[in-house]
Amino acid sequence: MRLFLTGVFAACAAVALFAAVVRADTAATTPPLPPGMTPAVYKMIMTPGQPHPPGLPADVVPELGCIPTMGFHYAAPGNWPIGPIYGWYNGKPTFTEVMLPQSAFDKGMSWTDVLKPLPGYQIDHVDIWFEPHGHPGYAVPHYDINAWYVGTQSHMYWCGNTSGKKPAWL
Repeated sequence: MRLFLTGVFAACAAVALFAAVVRADTAATTPPLPPGMTPAVYKMIMTPGQPHPPGLPADVVPELGCIPTMGFHYAAPGNWPIGPIYGWYNGKPTFTEVMLPQSAFDKGMSWTDVLKPLPGYQIDHVDIWFEPHGHPGYAVPHYDINAWYVGTQSHMYWCGNTSGKKPAWL
């Protein structure tokens, strides 16, 4: 009986150790999420879009997946995370973006001629969103400055965002 209990105890310990390793491995692959972001949304954001959608510059690659209110993000190698970054959703380019670190603003840095629409597109509006916690893909406090080619009432519902409002974590 003693041998049986020892075997049961050893098996329980092994299962507990395995569960701890699995939890640690999962924690290592999913960083702390911004307040309000769910693991499912994180997975959607971190699943890149198609390799090279039509209408974007030839040198861009997918950087982020479908971000609620924004769509997919593409940039030329070496331009991430500052930009320019190009948005794409529902078969067409949707914005040009730069992501500027708060620390650069604090130092008084300036930028010239960095936010231009793609050829053949016109800017509908510009949004400047402060990201105090950063977000997946650029985890430092920064400003997302987006020159949109589409109206606000359109893009605010993309990628499963049913509220029509900017998520608190974005």
